[in-house]
Amino acid sequence: HLATSLPLPSERDHLRPRIDLIVFMIDIKSKYSLKNVEASLAHVDASFFLGKVCFLLTGLGRVNACNVETNAVCKLGETYCSPVLFCELELEGIRVATAQRLLRMLQICAGHIPGVSALSFGSLMRNSDD
Repeated sequence: HLATSLPLPSERDHLRPRIDLIVFMIDIKSKYSLKNVEASLAHVDASFFLGKVCFLLTGLGRVNACNVETNAVCKLGETYCSPVLFCELELEGIRVATAQRLLRMLQICAGHIPGVSALSFGSLMRNSDD
């Protein structure tokens, strides 16, 4: 399910499936996308930041059109103890690899991979120099 921002409308709460993973997508060419993500973060329960949130920075192939600093997104990842993934959506191989990585993360967060929890997976995704 996709949402352009948070909070989600409450009138259909009873029909909404369980949320296992939140992926915040940030387009490197849009400052609005970063501001929207920053505003939406306040509506996420703190427990989700224990391995069930990641940031996906797209558009890296258009560095000349960059309006968002990659360091700002990396700082969000550090602040919220959540991984940052980088993806160029225009390149099929990278797009497919990123989709597979997100699917695997979702399987872990949903509890479909025995012996691996979202919390332990989140700590594996963190930089080794932390």
